[in-house]
Parts: sequence; C-alpha cells; structure tokens
Amino acid sequence: MNDTLLQVNGLKTWFETSSGTVRAVDGVSFDIRRGETFALLGESGCGKSITSLSLMRLVPEPAGKIVSGSVMLDGVDLLTLPEYQMRNLRGSKIGMIFQEPMTSLNPVMTIGRQIQESVERHMGLRNRAAKGRVLELLSSVGIPDPEQRYGEYPHQLSGGMKQRVMIAIALAGEPELLIADEPTTALDVTIQAQVLELMADLQKQTGMAMLLITHDLGVVAEVADRVAVMYAGQIVEQASREQFFSDPQHPYSKKLFASMPDIEKRGETLAVIRGTVPPLTTQFTGCRFEERCDYSWELCRNSLPQWTQQPTGHGALCHLMDPRYQGREMTLLSSEPEVESLQTATLAEQATLSVDNLKVHFPIRKGLLKRIVGHVHAVDGIDIELKQGKTLALVGESGCGKTTVGKGILQLIRPTAGKVDFDNNDLTQLSNKQLRPLRGDIQIIFQDPFSSLNPRMRVADLIEEGMVAQGKGGNSSQRQQRIDQLLQQVGMLSEHKHRYPHEFSGGQRQRICIARALAVEPKLIICDEPTSALDVSVQAQILNLLKRLQRELGLAYLFITHDISVVEYLAHEVAVMYLGRIVEQGRVEDVLTEPRHPYTQALLSAVPSIRNIRKKKQRLEGELPSPINPPQGCHFNPRCPKVMDRCRAHYPNKTVHENNHFVRCFLEENRE
Repeated sequence: MNDTLLQVNGLKTWFETSSGTVRAVDGVSFDIRRGETFALLGESGCGKSITSLSLMRLVPEPAGKIVSGSVMLDGVDLLTLPEYQMRNLRGSKIGMIFQEPMTSLNPVMTIGRQIQESVERHMGLRNRAAKGRVLELLSSVGIPDPEQRYGEYPHQLSGGMKQRVMIAIALAGEPELLIADEPTTALDVTIQAQVLELMADLQKQTGMAMLLITHDLGVVAEVADRVAVMYAGQIVEQASREQFFSDPQHPYSKKLFASMPDIEKRGETLAVIRGTVPPLTTQFTGCRFEERCDYSWELCRNSLPQWTQQPTGHGALCHLMDPRYQGREMTLLSSEPEVESLQTATLAEQATLSVDNLKVHFPIRKGLLKRIVGHVHAVDGIDIELKQGKTLALVGESGCGKTTVGKGILQLIRPTAGKVDFDNNDLTQLSNKQLRPLRGDIQIIFQDPFSSLNPRMRVADLIEEGMVAQGKGGNSSQRQQRIDQLLQQVGMLSEHKHRYPHEFSGGQRQRICIARALAVEPKLIICDEPTSALDVSVQAQILNLLKRLQRELGLAYLFITHDISVVEYLAHEVAVMYLGRIVEQGRVEDVLTEPRHPYTQALLSAVPSIRNIRKKKQRLEGELPSPINPPQGCHFNPRCPKVMDRCRAHYPNKTVHENNHFVRCFLEENRE
C-alpha cells in the first residue's frame, strides 16, 4: 500500500504587482506520508504560508495565481478540481489552523456555533447530534466545562483557548491532512507546550498527517518527523529530523543554527546572515542565497543550483552538495560587517534602578455611577534592583504583569503603591513636569517597532524628536551629525534617515527604535519583547547590537521577554514573574540551571530545545488565574504539582540561597 498522502510537484504561485511579478512560491516539491508530521521551516516572507494557501486553493485572486505544478491528494490533483468540489474537500480531507486565532474566529458568533457550522457542513449532523459532537470536540482539545464554553464568544477566551477552538474547528470534519500555520507563535511557552502535546495526541488517535509551518527550530525539533527548509520561494533542504539537526547541509540552514542564542554562546557574538532576502520580482540566474552565503563563488552567481539528494534521502539545493564540485575547497567569507568599536565603558558598581514593593492595581467600575467594585492586581508588590551595565530579564506568561512593571517604572502608568528609585530620585513622588528632564535617562523599546513609529515621519525626524524635547544634541546641524552617528552605530546607513518606516524590514525598524532610544543618551533602557516578532537571523543582529551597546556605553537593560534562549544569552540576572509577583530571582546561571520554584521548573521544561530533543516534559496544567481575584495563599497553588495545605492558606516568604538567589516557596523553607 502506498503510504504517501500528499504529493506536491513543481508548485509555482505568482502575484502580479505594480513592481512586477512576485514569484512567492517558485517550483516547490515535497510529499507527506500518512500519519507523519512534515515541517516547513523558514523565515518570514520565504513563501511558507503562500504554499499552504496554494494547497487549499485559497490564494487571493486576481493578483495571485497558481501558474503551474500539481498537488496530488490521495491520487487526485487538487489544482484541476472545480471550486464546488474544493469546498467539499476543505475541512473534510484537509483542515487548516491559521496563525492568528483572534482574526480567524468570528467575534459576533459563539464558539459553539462556529464549530457547529463545520460539523453540519462536513459530517451532516443537525440539532442535538451536532451540538453533542461539538461538545465532544471541545472536550477532546482540552477545553474545560464545554457546556459553558459552547455559548461564549472569542473575546471571553484566552489566547491558548482560542487556539484550541481553532484546532477543534479544523478537526470537525475528521481531515486526513491538517495544515498548521504557525499554530503556537502567539502563545506563551507553557501554552505552546500544551497545544503541541494536544496536536501530537490527536494525531496518534486519528492517524492524520500534519504539515507544520513554522520558523521555530525548537518546535521543529520537538514534533517533526521530516523537515523542509524554504528560502526565497524555494525549498533549499529536505531531510529527516535526525539528519537535519545532526548534520544540516545547506549554508542557509547552518546559519540558522549558528544564529540561535543560548547559554553556551554568552561570551560570543552570534552569527548573522548579512544582507536581506532578495526581492522575489528578480529573474534569478544563480543561487538565491549567493549574496548572503559564506561559501559562495563565481558559479553560484552565474548558474542555478541543482537538487542533490543523498541515498539517505537528505537533499539540498546547493552547488556545494553537487558531486561535480565535491573536490572544491570551500573558502569561508567573513559574515560579520566591520563596525567601529568604542572602548568598554568604565562602570561603577552602583544601583541605577531600585524598585521597592511596586504595586499597580487597576480599578473595576460598574453601574451608572461607575462605583469601584474591585481591582485588577496587575503588579502586586515586586522588588528589583538593576546596576549600571547589567541586564535583568523579567520572564513569565502573558498577563503576569511584565509590561505593566515596565510602564510603572517609567511612570507611564502611575503605581498604586511602592517606590521607584532612579539615580536617587523617587519617580513616584515627582510630577509630570518634574519627570520630564529625567525621561531622557530612561527609554523604552516596544515590542512592535512598526506601531511605535509614526508612519508619516521620516527616520531623521523620528530620532531628532526626542533630542529636541530633551534639549540634547546641540543645534540642527549637530543633531543631523548625531543622527548619522546613531544610524551607523546600530548598523544602518546615514542615507536611511530620509526614508519612512514602511520602507524598512522588521529588523531595520527595530534598529531605528534603538537609535531613537539612544539619541537622548539614556542610562537605562526597558526592552519590552524587542525580538519576539523577529526571525532568528534578524534577532541575532539585534541581540549582538544590544550587547555591544551595553559594553560600549554602560547601558542597563530591563529585558521583558518570554524567550528563555534570549535570557540565557543576554541577561546577567533573571526574575520569574507569576500573577503580579516575582516567585524566583537570581543569576542566570543559578536560576536556569537549578530552578527551585515549581513554576520556574515547569516554565523551563516547556521550552522547546534543539539540544535535548528527548527531554522529559513537566506539563503545567491550566492557565494563568485572573488577576481580578487571585487565588488565596500562594498564587501558583491551583496549578502546582507539589501543592501542600499551607500553600492554599498563606503566601510564602522569601528563602534566600547563595549568590542572592531567592525563591518564594514553602518547599524551600522546608529545606532550610
């Protein structure tokens, strides 16, 4: 029996634009076997999502068109079917989970009704039978109390719950192939682990195949059977998971691995892929990766590479893999641009920032008179200290209060209680007028660089705005010189200052945000998830830049993130936050190698790893409780696998270990 479910051959999907023909998918071929997970890996813009939309025949028309190729599902070419037949196949033969559940779910329809639509369409069930099937699906994807959730709307669910609903909709027609397009990108690491485990369990139960589209190497290492790497509209490497992670062949794949931050690279500069992806309107005469490749030579510029496959099935689209050139000696080119480096700043061991018992409670008002009926305990008493030239990482799940801490320190949100001491000034006691001169000393880099930059202002104006407000940088001519220096310092060209934000890539926009923050000569920068929206190679560039600027200028960083690998590489200390409070804090080496709080242990266990693929997972059940009504006692007790009676009655005090590593857990008190 042939176990191949899907065969894609020479698929080409092009878009007609004012700039020319964009060859988004340009000759892609792969197959997926029954019951296996096939991962399509690559950076943003490489063509992964357009490939999946092409398989579903959902390419937006009239601009987009599948110009050639075949997509054989169980021996039937989907590209030849009329639309009414494709409608029958979508959901029944092929299901799809889209990247962003909030925009994929109808906000004015209940959860139950949205799933029931699919059940009625593909299973032919009606009324009570259809509702019964919906409740079964909700239960199968791990949603508690299905009866209640059936009548709720998407906005009433958390991100993890919404993603589970999307999975339930995709599974309603019992598909043979499930396409999952970045199904965990917007999720916290703990919820991501739950969703991946759920999908693996459902796959075992139903025997369906899965096409997993992602840019996360850790996720691929955890769940994939085979891997294909995409670059600029083509698949450049394909192998089994074991082959790919033990011996990547294509120079692009090797660079992706070298770009990944981890604790072993703390003292090193991360490898970066120079340049940018070439525009897909180009008529290529050579390798598409040639300009960015460390091993390119004349043939790469002038001749299209051929697919070379080893007897093991490991294949790559590269001249270096071609048997005709196996004897050629490879010459490694330098991939790191020369940047003029300043001397390391001389730092005094003094606290730049000291936060004492910070609380931010938001009032809940109801009724005609808007009386206060409760509070959201977003930040509920935290203490942190940050020295000049150091990085403190603040980690935790979405909703734990990390971003509110940053805004509370900046006084963008006025704290309910507590003290924020910055250079011997208690910021909580200062008026807005008194705060203005200090604003230049504390800057923030927001998570989304595009929404934090005014689209109607040129880069020069965006950077100069802060200097004018703070009275820094001298006269207009001197400020322009300073802007040129800043752009060079963050790895951009001075002529970029005349452009608008939309003319840059995500990584370049984040560099502009960093230049804007540096323009007012800050001592402390609060980095709120500055790399979460970036691909791994662009992330490496930003992390290298932040590390170099800290070394040269003596900057202190409060780095808010949920990416543990970034913490391992960049931070000196880490504070783990749960429901408005810090439950563990210490040096990165201590907390990440010997976590003591059960929440920290579960958080680290859930992180997908390429170093230890087979590590045993410690599953964290449930989701973050509401900060409106936190659990009595230790806030973590409803989810803790080691909960004791006293945990439900009292909140634990600090237990301090060596190197100021402290934990708030009764288990640690018992060890003392």
